[in-house]
Amino acid sequence: MSPAADVRLRDAVASGTVSGRMWLYSNYHCNLACAYCLTESAPKVDARQLSAERILDLARQARELGFQGLGITGGEPFLRADLPDLLRELAAELPVVVLTNGTLFNRGLLDRVATLADLPVALQISLDRPDPVSNDLLRAPDNFRKVVRAIPELVQRGLEVRLATTLLKEDAAELAELCDLHRSLGVTDEHHIVRPVVRRGRAQTGGLGISARYTDLEPELTVTVDGVFWSPFGPTVTRGVLDIDLLVTRNADPLQDALHRLLDLVQQRPPGDDKVLNIR
Repeated sequence: MSPAADVRLRDAVASGTVSGRMWLYSNYHCNLACAYCLTESAPKVDARQLSAERILDLARQARELGFQGLGITGGEPFLRADLPDLLRELAAELPVVVLTNGTLFNRGLLDRVATLADLPVALQISLDRPDPVSNDLLRAPDNFRKVVRAIPELVQRGLEVRLATTLLKEDAAELAELCDLHRSLGVTDEHHIVRPVVRRGRAQTGGLGISARYTDLEPELTVTVDGVFWSPFGPTVTRGVLDIDLLVTRNADPLQDALHRLLDLVQQRPPGDDKVLNIR
């Protein structure tokens, strides 16, 4: 790629035309099977994971292209035994946020992630409702208890913890209760992320949430074992089949070519057709 093209890509990331965070789907399997899961993840789903070597290579390429951060999602990333060590290596390249359901933090895993406390690593944990019954109904039995137990343990060890709330519908009173809860657990208001259920994956099958076009989703370079997608809401699975409507390219090598393709798609949008929902 020419130097001019390389500058174009860096400028696109620096200006926010394309998000400064690159997302990586580390794996697709999960210990839960949430009712609105984008990827239909579950305990018996094929892991389909990116190798540690591949993830590190992509992170290095992202840093060279001017990205300011990395996002790791799944599936449940902490089903990977190598994840704490991988996060340490990734943090040497770029700041990292890893999305997790927060239910796997036994004493051994807590001790391993405690070594990340002084590094630019944030754990974004899902908790949707302020009471166990309604929260666990869409997620899993005992989910609430495990999460509210894990968060203070992580905070006590010096880790940055964020809370992600995914709502079927917004209830102001219930949301206020949830905010009181996350404050009591040590999570600040600025680290509480609230977003709607997006009707993709298992939510599509169940008729849950809101429909979103690609123009409703921020362009965020997202890499999986299947290729590169418009957004982390792109590589979804519906009735066992990968959704490719938000596929950018099957080839992520080199990463700059995939970013170039994403930028071309962004710039092909009609003027004004760039509505972005409050989804992070």
